[in-house]
Amino acid sequence: MSTLQSDFVIVGSGSAGSALAYRLSENGKHSVMVLEFGGTDIGPLIQMPAALSYPMNMPHYDWGYNTEPEPHLGGRRLACPRGKVIGGSSSINGMVYVRGHAKDFDHWAEQGATGWSYADVLPYYQRMEHSHGGQSGWRGTNGPLHVTRGPRKNPLFHAFVEAGSQAGYQTTDDYNGEQQEGFGPMEMTVYNGRRWSTANAYLRPALKRKNVSMVKCFARRVIFENQRAIGVEIERGGKIEIVKANREVILSASSINSPKLLMQSGIGDETHLREQGIEVRAHRPGVGANLQDHLEMYMQVKCKQPITLYSHLNLFSKAMIGARWLLFKSGHGATNHFESAAFIRSSAGVEYPDIQYHFLPVAIRYDGKAPAASHGFQSHVGPMRSPSRGTVKLNSADPKDAPKIQFNYMSHEKDWADFRNCIRLTREIYSQEAFKPFIGDEITPGINIQSDDELNDFIKDAVESAYHPTGTCRMGSPSDQHAVVDPECRVIGVKNLRVADCSIFPRITNGNLNGPSIMTGEKASDHILGNAALARCEQEPWIHPNWQNSQR
Repeated sequence: MSTLQSDFVIVGSGSAGSALAYRLSENGKHSVMVLEFGGTDIGPLIQMPAALSYPMNMPHYDWGYNTEPEPHLGGRRLACPRGKVIGGSSSINGMVYVRGHAKDFDHWAEQGATGWSYADVLPYYQRMEHSHGGQSGWRGTNGPLHVTRGPRKNPLFHAFVEAGSQAGYQTTDDYNGEQQEGFGPMEMTVYNGRRWSTANAYLRPALKRKNVSMVKCFARRVIFENQRAIGVEIERGGKIEIVKANREVILSASSINSPKLLMQSGIGDETHLREQGIEVRAHRPGVGANLQDHLEMYMQVKCKQPITLYSHLNLFSKAMIGARWLLFKSGHGATNHFESAAFIRSSAGVEYPDIQYHFLPVAIRYDGKAPAASHGFQSHVGPMRSPSRGTVKLNSADPKDAPKIQFNYMSHEKDWADFRNCIRLTREIYSQEAFKPFIGDEITPGINIQSDDELNDFIKDAVESAYHPTGTCRMGSPSDQHAVVDPECRVIGVKNLRVADCSIFPRITNGNLNGPSIMTGEKASDHILGNAALARCEQEPWIHPNWQNSQR
């Protein structure tokens, strides 16, 4: 047995794990070891923003998880990609940067996550960000995480925002600032033409310090002495070893792998653990429960003018884009092409946005497969707060076995009504004057699909995951039997073990989850080090003055 040891052992080098490695090692007083199963993130497929559809579909970079057959989607199995590479999912995601809405965090606090209201988390967002073009006074300008905006050269990006305004919606210059609600520019974690993953922002600078190391290995389970976590059992080079944690073990392995590791370690629902032949260390029925995600669909239309990215989907254009990016880190390769966005409310009486749009000047699937056979553009649209909840469970006691993932997508009537509403609201936006010079026939769903039943049939076949799984190690009060961690991220029922990643979110936040996951790592680092929390920011976010009576 080798004696690998460190003060803090972090499982996972992803969005939260890399931020933790950086902050826990910053004062130089503690040794930090990061355990990561995936390999290097170097190379154009990850570093070139426009190549985002490739790594997500490569077994080399992705754990390759799929859901169980989803009962409300006709038994479809949906992909559930999770980063298996340095930087974790921040190295394979779409690089869209959204903090979440202020009210999301206030809801967390109301649900027992004391100290995680918007006023509490805003200073952590400001500490982590280096915002380029964000709203002054609301954004950070000195942090490790560069947040930029695309050049928005394509007129379609402006037509989308203008159409929103013509339809009577708000516009907002910074949805990550005071006002999320409205149409405006989208933000991305891209810097100097490269993907600005947490590997680039946090992990590489941390690994330059003498007190930080990284071990490439497979984490099997947490090791305990009585109820105290003392290390992690790992496998590397065919051998099983123990990594000793002098102070604490921190799981930042994703909302799929963090609950899996807890269950492998005997923490979870006792009935489920016994069924798998695992000795129960702490009965926490919330482990693996409360699984949430965002679903979305594409509303695609043909474009009458040859100005979309369709011109660049041939091999010659791709080679030219790649060459320009390799030489200059500029051009079409240097953006994720999500450069306009919107957050709107679905109806009057909804206090803050519950629908998100990503706008893209090409008609193509997120995984890069099946582009439309012509010039077109699309809006990715979906509801933000589905009432459906799923589970992550073990298939067996073997740590190498993939977990059993069941989202129970679309299990409420509200889900169906919300998606039908999304389609109808999007059609109305597309019908505005601003789109008149560009818009051709509707590709999907197709203009003949109008009734509730027709729309439901389309939705059942068309909805896809936005790849935002969350909530499986829910944070709450220690007296809440369904909470897994307390508001300091400590696993309830054992000592010296924490979870810090998006699995602790009581409820999914508005928009993409990379930003809130990094914030979680940032804030958790202060809890772990025993630092005083950053001073609360009591700035009042914008809420539509007439939200009770008006949808826009």
